[in-house]
Amino acid sequence: MSEPGPSPFRYHLELTPAQLKLTHDALRSIAAEAEADGQTRRIAGEILEMLPDEEHIAQIRPDDDGRNRPDDAGPEDEPEGPEPPDLLA
Repeated sequence: MSEPGPSPFRYHLELTPAQLKLTHDALRSIAAEAEADGQTRRIAGEILEMLPDEEHIAQIRPDDDGRNRPDDAGPEDEPEGPEPPDLLA
């Protein structure tokens, strides 16, 4: 049986800017939700304190996937996924 107390595990996530914005917005909703229990709101608040400030989050575009691309290139200029395998070969 494990001993009570803080977990020895620490998790690190690598998020794209768009994923960070979505995570921030979701956590803000949870922290403000009246139906959420106190512990859930507290944990959401603790995580929000670790994220960049509101000003930084507000500058993130929803389509920002974190890749460097020329100003005129957008997600529509890239293929939608890997090429399908050639099954006729």
